[in-house]
This record gives sequence, C-alpha cells and structure tokens, in this order.
Amino acid sequence: MKTDLTYLKEMSGGNKDLIREMITIFISQVGEFSGELDRLLEKKEYELLGKLAHKAKSSISIMGMNDLALELKTLENLARDGKQIEKYEGIIDSFKNQTQLAVQELKEVLQKIDNYF
Repeated sequence: MKTDLTYLKEMSGGNKDLIREMITIFISQVGEFSGELDRLLEKKEYELLGKLAHKAKSSISIMGMNDLALELKTLENLARDGKQIEKYEGIIDSFKNQTQLAVQELKEVLQKIDNYF
C-alpha cells in the first residue's frame, strides 16, 4: 500500500465521517497539486513551486506517505533557493505517480470504509 492511514485514524478518533471527508479532500487536492506543480515548473516560478510543495507535503503526510513527504521537503528546500533545478521534474513525476496509486487505494477505502475502521 502507498498509504498508511494510522495517523488519520488517530487524528480523527476513528470518526468515519471525518476520515471519509479527509480522504475525499485529499483525492481532489492531489489532482490540483499535480497540475499546478507542472505549471509552476514550466513557468520557472520556483519560489511558488517550493511553497506548493510545502502545502502538498502536509496533505501527503496525513495519508502516511512519508517517503513522498520527504521528497516534497527536498523540492521545497531546493525550489526556495532555486538550486538543483534539474531534480524538480523527477520529484514532481514521483509525486504524480505515487499519488495516482494512492488515490486508487483510497477510493477502495471509501467503498469499504467500515472494513478499514
């Protein structure tokens, strides 16, 4: 599994409605993040790219995707300073690939939420 919902379960106190809402928000956000990360990279708006990576990192962390959160932290730091620009695209591609798999998992969780929590 790409996601680990332990933190979400603890944070929500096991409230299935809150878990459902957080997962739904995450699913809609990652699509927006993907498009915006691509756009900012293309426009070479690196400072804004770093800020968006920071914002995305929070959502990713809630879903227990810790390795990806570390990648986004790297992007955040590099983009803030405009350093190692050649690494940005790879991190963004990793974000898109991993979140695509996570969204598939989370859609299954939503369908069977009573089995998970």
